[in-house]
Amino acid sequence: MSALARGRVRPKARPARKVRVAKTETEQAAWVDCMQRVHLHQDKAAFAKLFAHFAPRVKAFLMKSGADASMAEECSQEVMATVWRKAHMFDPSRASVATWIFTIARNRKIDALRKQRRPEPEDIIWGPEEEPDQADVMALQQESDQLAKAMAELPHKQRVLIEQAYFGDLSHSEIAEATGLPLGTIKSRIRLALDRLRHAMK
Repeated sequence: MSALARGRVRPKARPARKVRVAKTETEQAAWVDCMQRVHLHQDKAAFAKLFAHFAPRVKAFLMKSGADASMAEECSQEVMATVWRKAHMFDPSRASVATWIFTIARNRKIDALRKQRRPEPEDIIWGPEEEPDQADVMALQQESDQLAKAMAELPHKQRVLIEQAYFGDLSHSEIAEATGLPLGTIKSRIRLALDRLRHAMK
């Protein structure tokens, strides 16, 4: 009689790796769903989830690959604005949401370096597999959460203009044309909103 039949050896438990893979697949499906909601319905709640998760990771990735804090912040904002504007271009059959976003980030960084006439490092490590340390991610996540809270506390008229200027990627003139507000009023409200945000982020 075998040891297993005598009850002396227990059957092996299901490998933990399968559980992790299943969890990863579920997370990826959730991000795909967010992208589709942004594409089809301009769903701000879905975009907020994408922004909260990926913006700090993109910023940390850019800093890890050589960008200074200012460039990383600017590029990460531009990357997420691109995600909002070009959600229709995402194809889940070709890449995961993370890979697609990190590819946009890498290309944006290359463009920024070219504008500064600085050579691109030869061996840039990029992509989801090279995400920053968890401590860095948590710190940047807290910063992102703080910014979201500060945005929510802005007066409605200021918050709408900030969203149009940064999420909608509209120029001040385009906002004036869309809203009918005087250009001076738009500039003044955006300046006040940015001052509030800077104060809240200190």
